[in-house]
Amino acid sequence: MRVDEDAVGDVVKRLRRAEGQIRGVIGMLEEGRDCAEVVTQLAAVSRALDRAGFKIIASGLEQCVSGSAGEDRKANLEQMEKLFLSLA
Repeated sequence: MRVDEDAVGDVVKRLRRAEGQIRGVIGMLEEGRDCAEVVTQLAAVSRALDRAGFKIIASGLEQCVSGSAGEDRKANLEQMEKLFLSLA
């Protein structure tokens, strides 16, 4: 199953934002910033990555519900459930 084209742009935007945040965290560590500030930024990066993952899963679920039938649908939904739980 592929990521829906409409979701790709949003996911890429979220990942680029997370990429910038990670560069910022590296800079904070190199500057010797307070660990609480670093951990706060790491938590923000983690949330950004989770949101990107959930967007991909939501796109897959939408495809499963609208495009599949019977056994294919059930298998796809089970796959999406496993992916969802891997992020939880």
